[in-house]
Amino acid sequence: MIVFNIPPIVGKEVEYIQKAILINKKLSGDGPFTKLCSQWMEEKFESSKVLLTTSCTSALEMSAILCDIKEGDEVIAPSFTFVSTVNAFVLRGAKMVFIDIRPDTMNMDESLIEAAITDKTKVIVVVHYAGVACEMDTVMEIAQRHSLKVVEDAAQGVMSTYKGQFLGTIGDYGTYSFHETKNYSCGEGGALLIRDHENIERAEIIREKGTNRSRFFRGQVDKYTWVDMGSSYLPSEINAAYLSAQLESADIINQKRLSLWNRYWNGLLDLNGTVIELPYIPEHCTHNGHMFYIKCKDLDERTELIQYLKENEIMAVFHYIPLHSAEAGLRFGRFAGVDRYTTVESERLLRLPLFYELELTQVDYIIKKLHEFYSEKR
Repeated sequence: MIVFNIPPIVGKEVEYIQKAILINKKLSGDGPFTKLCSQWMEEKFESSKVLLTTSCTSALEMSAILCDIKEGDEVIAPSFTFVSTVNAFVLRGAKMVFIDIRPDTMNMDESLIEAAITDKTKVIVVVHYAGVACEMDTVMEIAQRHSLKVVEDAAQGVMSTYKGQFLGTIGDYGTYSFHETKNYSCGEGGALLIRDHENIERAEIIREKGTNRSRFFRGQVDKYTWVDMGSSYLPSEINAAYLSAQLESADIINQKRLSLWNRYWNGLLDLNGTVIELPYIPEHCTHNGHMFYIKCKDLDERTELIQYLKENEIMAVFHYIPLHSAEAGLRFGRFAGVDRYTTVESERLLRLPLFYELELTQVDYIIKKLHEFYSEKR
């Protein structure tokens, strides 16, 4: 069976975990490996500050607090996303305002944002689906004009860029995921990227259970105490040690994933626009090979194809039942405008296996089976 995902391992993960345990003798948060990971990302992505977190969900929750979300505020987001994107703001009492997506990139339609803004709107949350950037120039211009904050859910976008800028560094706050299904992993983990220096200290406090512990360790205060709201958002050094090995090999992982992505693209290009649709990458964006998806004709065809691939030992999956139609979505949000593409496009999309250890020969086999499926349907 060609499984959908295997967590990446590149060589030094076990060595670094042993070092954390036996040499550094530091297992709780903010040890040497945590600092290495944060420093690596700050330098690589030219970010003012990167704070490692327990998950991308945690980073989003920190963003909601930093954006000062209160009961009754409204937050604009796409409905085609994972629940963590919106839960972070719902937990603060916000009402989610969902807008439709673009059928080409599956990202939020930036042309619909302004019509969804009310006097209660506080934040725009963009989701860079499949590591392909939203139209950030337009988003940022609208946000600036309406005095809104922008949070980037770049869970899938580590190493991707928009007009030369790394995703996660453009908005007020950016969030990354290092879940085992992502390009770079530590099982469960994430990061919060902070653009403006004046927001760094409060972010540190929120991450440290609402205490000024970071200032204490820097020698800025003689004791630390509870100064603000917060929670325990620090990952274990074990997680950071694993992630550190991954980041050291980030370019190698990126190149391998892109080679797999390109193999799919070249092998399926003859089917594009006739029986399936392939992903669209705008010229001003670079992606990270996070996922390769195809779009079938409709839901029935997708269901049939999933079964066919399963019978041929290939695991393909779909995801994201649109949030606005979910039970909680009806309770905590509303859809602004018309659902022209969100539901119908989500029902067509099928993700193919793509992970670091996947072999090109396996990709070729999957391509062959897709051709056979559509040949039989003709």
